[in-house]
Amino acid sequence: MQTGVVGRGVEKGLIQIATVDLREYALNNYGSVDDTPYGGGPGMVMRPEPIVNAVESLKLKPKHRILLMTPSGERFDQTMAMEFSKQDELVLICGRYEGIDERVKECLELREVSIGDYVLSGGELAALSVADATSRLIPNVLGASDSIVEESFQQGRLEYPQYTKPRNYRGHEVPEILLSGNHEAIHHWREEASRVRTQERRPDLLNHSLTAAS
Repeated sequence: MQTGVVGRGVEKGLIQIATVDLREYALNNYGSVDDTPYGGGPGMVMRPEPIVNAVESLKLKPKHRILLMTPSGERFDQTMAMEFSKQDELVLICGRYEGIDERVKECLELREVSIGDYVLSGGELAALSVADATSRLIPNVLGASDSIVEESFQQGRLEYPQYTKPRNYRGHEVPEILLSGNHEAIHHWREEASRVRTQERRPDLLNHSLTAAS
């Protein structure tokens, strides 16, 4: 959060990031925030009190969103990142162990979010992914606004192939059209290359775009 694009956003004063240690809201002197699950079973479950108390201690802005990082949440995507970037404040709750007590979801108005169909040791990496993808969409965080427009997923498809010097690398040539200087032709080539790549690798994105348009 202190380097790269997000770090520059922080330096510019466009983003503010703060962390809250749930152990500060623990119920005992040992800093315990978890306990054994009712009904039995392996592992530990995060108790509701530290999480709810921590969130309620925050002086949240009126336009805010509370997110719970969990494998059972909605699949995070670029559309969601754009939506989150328009909030004044985001609170990201990182799950741990076997999960969190279900009553946290009942006591807080939150949205459950997942970054994919796999399990991490904790929600910290998921929260960082959401924070990074969201932060770069905040106006002026990225240097060139056109960078966002042409990125993968931004227009419901994958980005076109990119090339730089040298012109020939181990017998592989840069497509001649990119050297032509004909900006209109280059634009059409990139549009088609983007469509073909998406059709080959992620046809579901094209289907989603068609559905949304209709």
